[in-house]
Amino acid sequence: MRQVLTDLWETQTDSPFPGLTTHAYLWTGRNALFYSPATDAEFAEIEKLGGVADQYLSHRDEAGPMLKAIAQQFDSTLHAPTAELRDISRHAHVDVPLGSRHTDDNGIEVIPTPGHSPGSTCYQVHGAEGTYLFTGDTLIRNAEGRWWAGYIEGISDPDSLADSLRLLAGLEPDVVISSAFQGDTAVHRIRPGEWPDHVANALDGLPSSTGNARRG
Repeated sequence: MRQVLTDLWETQTDSPFPGLTTHAYLWTGRNALFYSPATDAEFAEIEKLGGVADQYLSHRDEAGPMLKAIAQQFDSTLHAPTAELRDISRHAHVDVPLGSRHTDDNGIEVIPTPGHSPGSTCYQVHGAEGTYLFTGDTLIRNAEGRWWAGYIEGISDPDSLADSLRLLAGLEPDVVISSAFQGDTAVHRIRPGEWPDHVANALDGLPSSTGNARRG
């Protein structure tokens, strides 16, 4: 485990699929785990940090055998998108299906952002170093520092993704943490006032055939 913020810890780098690099993140403010590690290699260190009370998935690609292992090891509660229960429930029971925008009892804001996948969901928390926005694969910064949308031809819905990006543009995060990432890190501090421009760059990168991608 590596401490990346005062109250945020990052698991080891995983490559669950060729070309895909991820981390999971433990927010010790509520002992909430965002995304999912690919192995149980750091369970002992997670336990030392207080364990996992709740796990939050951003979308179905994070589902796998570790969901059940985490629930058994830490007696944790699994939160996951309602739209993807069929895929996720093959691996573990989903205790809290998520389908609408709200702030839950842990103080975590649930923000459905379909597009990358039907149930893609972002999460926002108020941490020790400001507001943290967990974007899953909906919004990622590449190795060159440009933000781009998690659009996959033939899988993602570009119009839904554009709508979700416009929703995210209205937020004011201090730190943005994606699931998959390029470059050295998925944890990025946002300068005041720059977030709308980052999201606009991602919108510009969506397919030009997306009819409503650039409507403000």
